[in-house]
Amino acid sequence: MTEREPTVIAKTVTRTVVPLITLTAVALLLQGHNLPGGGFIAGVLTTTAFALLYVVYGIDSVGHDLVRGGDPGTASAPILDGPVGEYARAFAVGLAIAVAAGIGSILLGVPFLTQGVVFLEGVPVYEELEVASALAFDVGVYFVVVGALLTVLAVVGRE
Repeated sequence: MTEREPTVIAKTVTRTVVPLITLTAVALLLQGHNLPGGGFIAGVLTTTAFALLYVVYGIDSVGHDLVRGGDPGTASAPILDGPVGEYARAFAVGLAIAVAAGIGSILLGVPFLTQGVVFLEGVPVYEELEVASALAFDVGVYFVVVGALLTVLAVVGRE
């Protein structure tokens, strides 16, 4: 099978859309403890951005640029040990964060996953910032979803 180079239009659209998808994912992650959204949908959107990169640039190119941190021809040691291993690690870290968020509430003497809220006063742009403990759970769910879906994409993409 011959390799096909993506068109200039596909590369340009990808370079434009991937940061927008990522920014939307971060916004949904941060609003998730108060409004619909949160870790799951942010993880799905982030995976969509990676899938678009995989389709346009190829899994090997994305692995070299994002995971290994540079040009495939360089002799520097890779930052990570490869996509599938890192995605599995992201899954495990996310699961640990989500469980820790629940256990933290038990340690404070309230039921598992009970939400607490702290208001930070004097924050430069916002003046007052609300930080909910559900955000820690959402971050854990985010990493679980990203790790699981990217593992599936990487394994299926190799086939």
